[in-house]
Amino acid sequence: MKRILTTAALLLMLLVSLPASATVYTWSRYDLSFETPDWGFVSYQSNTRFEIQWDDMVMTVQLYSQDKGADKKMLTNNLQRKALGYSMYDLHDGKIKVKGFKKTYSLDGTMPDGSRAVIVDLVSKHQNLIVEITVNYLFGNRETVEDMIKSFAENKTQQPNHETKRQKVQKKEDADKQQQKKEQQPRTTRKEKLYDA
Repeated sequence: MKRILTTAALLLMLLVSLPASATVYTWSRYDLSFETPDWGFVSYQSNTRFEIQWDDMVMTVQLYSQDKGADKKMLTNNLQRKALGYSMYDLHDGKIKVKGFKKTYSLDGTMPDGSRAVIVDLVSKHQNLIVEITVNYLFGNRETVEDMIKSFAENKTQQPNHETKRQKVQKKEDADKQQQKKEQQPRTTRKEKLYDA
């Protein structure tokens, strides 16, 4: 009986630790792998380009060879040029970091139809390669988009990156100090004048 319970507990822990619905794609030629949500439709696939789409999102991965002397300015200019080609507006630099790549440059913006888009260049540490990821998505999918981009990995095992999310816990002493500061500050009330007809 103990053996059955132990086996059942181990199976349950294994099932809980696995992603519920994800598909792993690998480019063995480049030792590149990444993970996407299930049920995507692969609309294009070649040696250097991959496109997949869902009901509310489209992702394109394009591989480029890196020019010798490619610097930050050139790569950010390429992102800007790509965004202007899509007629994106409200552009701003993104802050996505992907483990295992030399540099990551990203640009966020809005597409003409009101959907959101992110364009990311990942500069390889091991090869003369730039991985450009473009994702067009609806507003509520930002976390899924970041998880897809952060899953990109360049390794011989061809396994995607899995980011473990850690919750920061505040020490009791720090919480007490913060509460004391809050109590010492004078309270202010904000008054607003309403329109009288």
